Amino acid sequence: MSGALKRFRFMAILAGVMSLLLWFVDLPTMYILNNENWQSHVKWIPIVHGYVYPFYVFTAIQFSIKSRYDIKKMIFFILAGTLPVASFLAERKALQESHQK
Repeated sequence: MSGALKRFRFMAILAGVMSLLLWFVDLPTMYILNNENWQSHVKWIPIVHGYVYPFYVFTAIQFSIKSRYDIKKMIFFILAGTLPVASFLAERKALQESHQK
């Protein structure tokens, strides 16, 4: 397994976890529950997510270039980090395609 694939897999999982925390913990706490005490405990989630996602994008670009994927597939990997579960699916797809080569 190449270093670019390992980095992409790690960042895809991390970005997916942070996205799940953002969508299903931070946002409901802020907009549905409107509880000040709970909001103070989860205010770190969007900050960490904001730092993780750009690194995910960079690793997706690096992995796509090293794997010689076309621009369409590169955009798929980049956009996969925007939905909570999509980055996990992209990580599995990248792993499967690397085993086929």
